[in-house]
Amino acid sequence: MPHDATPQRRAVVLLSGGLDSTVTAAVAKQEGYDLFLLTIAYRQRHAIEVERAKQVAAALCVSHHIVVDVDLRALGGSALTGDLAVPKDRQDQDRTQGIPVTYVPARNLIFLSLAAAHAEVVGASAIYFGANVLDYSGYPDCRPEFIRAFEQVVAVGTKSGVEGSRLEVCAPLLTLSKSEIIQLGLRLQAPLKLTHSCYDPIGSLACGRCDSCLIRRQGFASAGVEDPVAYAVR
Repeated sequence: MPHDATPQRRAVVLLSGGLDSTVTAAVAKQEGYDLFLLTIAYRQRHAIEVERAKQVAAALCVSHHIVVDVDLRALGGSALTGDLAVPKDRQDQDRTQGIPVTYVPARNLIFLSLAAAHAEVVGASAIYFGANVLDYSGYPDCRPEFIRAFEQVVAVGTKSGVEGSRLEVCAPLLTLSKSEIIQLGLRLQAPLKLTHSCYDPIGSLACGRCDSCLIRRQGFASAGVEDPVAYAVR
């Protein structure tokens, strides 16, 4: 490296293998960061997304990718980590009423804490994650006030924070519609065909009926683009 060159900035990206996190990773890469991808295998019902995350990491040519096992099924409290049924065929108005049973208690708080620990170890100055307030307004851990509060916690509760290193939490998709997220992903040539969004897959196929599938399918329809993934129900 030339003596006057500056080291590339590092960012930890929470990569689930879903559409939003994949586009988020592409945004962080486009913004010039050296990516450290972090996938959490939390014994979720849709564990296929962990394998998709590995494929996405390879497609993005990112060499730093770790998968951390966290057993949130031991805690339960969600249709994604327990025996509750995943809602199907809900209308738009139903999806905006209250916090859905697919909410995993404190999931983003747990995930961001792990990301902050990883960032401290590798010297990253930013965490990127795919929070979105429009499509998931019922999730309290996808809101701007939560993100800003978490940054403050890291500032006072970590070694790097008290020593003056600021860790920024970036959510570049926060106010975008699903259609806008898809269009952004296409512009950045994100590997959307590898992503998995379904909460209740049937084998390797997306169910096509859960909230996440319906939101994704509406997003592709609004974007005027064919969804490249296969569904059990069209």
